[in-house]
Amino acid sequence: MKTLHLVKLKNTPIFQQLQYEEALVRADKRNWCLLNEGSSEAIVMGISGKAEQLIDERYLSVPVIRRFTGGGTVYIDANTCFVTLICNHSDVDISPFPQHILKWNGELYRDHIGNGYEVKENDYVLHGNKFGGNAQYITKDKWLHHTSLLWDYDPEKMKVLKMPPKVPSYREKRAHHEFMSRLKSVFSSKEELFEKVIVSLSKRFQVEEVTERELARCLVVPHRKATYAFTEY
Repeated sequence: MKTLHLVKLKNTPIFQQLQYEEALVRADKRNWCLLNEGSSEAIVMGISGKAEQLIDERYLSVPVIRRFTGGGTVYIDANTCFVTLICNHSDVDISPFPQHILKWNGELYRDHIGNGYEVKENDYVLHGNKFGGNAQYITKDKWLHHTSLLWDYDPEKMKVLKMPPKVPSYREKRAHHEFMSRLKSVFSSKEELFEKVIVSLSKRFQVEEVTERELARCLVVPHRKATYAFTEY
């Protein structure tokens, strides 16, 4: 089995997590998994997102971040859990194409969620409601797949997100709070959720846990940086 370096983050702001991820995918040759929960509040857009189309500034009271990957817009708070995989093409037995990567990552959850779980379009869904959103970054040698998982959410906070111009067909024009699912109804704790993910990863890799200090070394390696936070749009 190939080695996968695992880092369990806690209360790490999503901006800092994205900086780690971008450094790893651009400047590190190892396989990585980053787990995180407890981030401070923020709105995170995909690299091509236009804030005026996605964010209702009347409700805006948190930082806005543009990440280096594509995908949709997410409201982040302490009840958002994150699972990021960064893998070399040669170490994973799938074709490095978006749908193959999505489904491969989606299998991490199937055995632990059970009936009603599906991979639909770009989302992870339970009984027709989304609990996981995904985005990817693929290079000639490796891919990154990061997932934001809804442990819980506050419908009032979701008001800041406009209906995006492009939505998955299964959403059927439902408002954010009408097509989302909470993982707290499936797992007893966030720790259990992450432990189940690690169980699934251990069937595919030799998992080696490392510290955030080891992870942070990637930040000093020169690399292109496309993740940034801004306050005006």
